[in-house]
Amino acid sequence: MKQILSETDRSQLDKKIAEAEAKTSAQIVLATVKRSDSYAEIPWKAFAFGISVAGLTVFLFNMLRLQWVTNTMILVSVAAILAAGVIMVFLTLLFPGFARLFLSGHRKETETLQYAESLFLSHELFATEGRRGVLLLVSYFEKKVVILPDKGVRNRLRADIMNNIISKMTQDLRRNNVRDAMETGLEELTAALCYSAQAVSDKNELSNEIIEEDGQ
Repeated sequence: MKQILSETDRSQLDKKIAEAEAKTSAQIVLATVKRSDSYAEIPWKAFAFGISVAGLTVFLFNMLRLQWVTNTMILVSVAAILAAGVIMVFLTLLFPGFARLFLSGHRKETETLQYAESLFLSHELFATEGRRGVLLLVSYFEKKVVILPDKGVRNRLRADIMNNIISKMTQDLRRNNVRDAMETGLEELTAALCYSAQAVSDKNELSNEIIEEDGQ
């Protein structure tokens, strides 16, 4: 499948990660995932919406016609209602933006956070001297950003600071520009951490290679 970031994007971001780590003493890991969950409920919600709207439309149409209902009319009506539901399902499969209409904000946030936490553990981002790891995850389908700082830098990244960084990154992400979103995130993290950087170690304990996964 097509990757979210090109090789040029990855190369430029690798350099910016190294620069940010040199200024902050943090170990920053960037990650992207195409979608944090399969969201099996989306097609069903779309189908239900489609048949509901089509059913109401057919009902009103038949009421206005003021004619006897025949077997043929019933079959045509049922077929039209089911077809509307199927079309809605296909639209969710073809157009991610349309599919997101059937996904609540809370669900997106929950699944993206869970994916980030799983990624943090599976890649052992906690295994740094002074627990200085920071995960910056962009979930493409959900258009969500998660920042997970380890306990060694958590007091330097308050909730309001992280929310401000996420807000700025999301503006780029809504334009489907993942590289710019990550560059913005790195710049804002550097600004937030460099003034309170604590000298711990100069060695690069976590790879600067960007983690890129398809997800669920």
